[in-house]
Amino acid sequence: MLKDITSLDDDSNFGNRVRSAVFWRSGTQILAQIIAWGSTLAVVRVLDPGDYGIFAMTQVVLVFLSFLNGYGLASSIIQAEKVEPIRIRQAFGMLLLLNGGIAILQLLLATFAAEYYRQPVIADLLRVQALIFLATPFMVLPEALMTRELDFKKPAIINLISAVVGATTALYCAYNDYGVWTLVYAPLAIFWSRAICLVIAVKFYILPTFNFKGAGAMFGFGATLLASHLFWTIQSQSDIFIAGRHLDPHDLGLYAEALFLTTIFAAKFVPPLNEVAFPAYSRLQSNPRALAWSFLKAIRLIMLISCPLYLGMAVTAYPLVEALFGPKWTEMSPFVAILALAMPVMTLQILFTPANNALGRPQVTARTNMFGAILMPVTFLIAIQYGVYGLAWGWVIAFPILTIFTFSQSHRHIGITALEIGQAVWPGLSAAIVMAAIVYLADQMLPEMIVYLRLALLVATGGLAYIGLLYVLAKPTLMEVIQLIVRRKPPEPGPAILGSETL
Repeated sequence: MLKDITSLDDDSNFGNRVRSAVFWRSGTQILAQIIAWGSTLAVVRVLDPGDYGIFAMTQVVLVFLSFLNGYGLASSIIQAEKVEPIRIRQAFGMLLLLNGGIAILQLLLATFAAEYYRQPVIADLLRVQALIFLATPFMVLPEALMTRELDFKKPAIINLISAVVGATTALYCAYNDYGVWTLVYAPLAIFWSRAICLVIAVKFYILPTFNFKGAGAMFGFGATLLASHLFWTIQSQSDIFIAGRHLDPHDLGLYAEALFLTTIFAAKFVPPLNEVAFPAYSRLQSNPRALAWSFLKAIRLIMLISCPLYLGMAVTAYPLVEALFGPKWTEMSPFVAILALAMPVMTLQILFTPANNALGRPQVTARTNMFGAILMPVTFLIAIQYGVYGLAWGWVIAFPILTIFTFSQSHRHIGITALEIGQAVWPGLSAAIVMAAIVYLADQMLPEMIVYLRLALLVATGGLAYIGLLYVLAKPTLMEVIQLIVRRKPPEPGPAILGSETL
């Protein structure tokens, strides 16, 4: 494998490779998520909200320490024009040192975390979860090597395998009264099965080296992303960290699962697309107009999905939660309705990261995450004074501010304007707003009925209304999506495109 990644190929079919990468990465991600959601929805009906509240507390520690796990080293390998075999061995050695140290640090912090949250079981949970870090080196590098070549088929299949392993583990533990431990053992099964499969698939049988001479550039790039990841971790975990001291596990579990439900698209589907976008943008960094055109197209297409999904979720929160989670979870419906309003903006903000990193400007991402690391905790410290509802509204208030700051730091480098961003977002947003109003009115007019039937009618109404509105308000955009799906003819090329289409 090492000999295959020492240089970038001059591939005239680059656009086809990107489309294939999107298909495998996002398509199989959808299937993997269906498997994961199926098991999750079965498990959530067995466990109690308090179990999810306890688990959310442990995740703050786990995610915070994960910023040190060395994913930035993998990004430097993807971004570089040429990678020598010795750099792979050096990266492997550094990953082993980093993640071994993190595992030990988590063991030491487990007792302190349990005392902070006043939940003794958290110490035991964290000690077992430290095993996740030991699997990380064997996942990061093999996947980075395939990502560099836009080979997403193998890791996509592996993700499906690990999803099945995780789902089986979760169902077994839940129905055998493992309680909160179900939420610990299932991720462990996913991580380790994925690591083993990736090593076998890539034939990643190399020895690490701990001589890091000449690796300054690679580690410098990784260090910048490391700082960026730290700031992102602070902004994304500060709500649970703060709320864990103010809310009981039951209320925290309701909020945490509402956040999980509303961030599914932004957290589960956009990052895989960004993984494809990063190496694709890297190939276009010498053609600014091509990169800008591709970036705006990515925004336009992704917001066509994000806006109706989240605004529809906001107006159908009650039947949606009852149908998916069961009657004992209906208390979280108001949180879903509130949080869903912030998620289209969050989706837009996330899309800037791969473009900035591909341009060799991870410091831009670091600055925006630094701003978020200040903005979000301050917002949540104020919002928690108004209880769990205030915490949810904090997302709606803070994320538009963060997105505006992100744009202000990025637009010159990417070569886009606020007007162009608005034009890219408008088709999906305008149709979704009208669609949400139609669904809300339909919900008010429907008589009492089985919740599953009610949800199905509202989803059908929203889907038909949205497609009709797109046809009336943004027909060219709708036709672009149809052409992309059926591939009857290639999309119109952007200005000065080198025969490629990034997304």
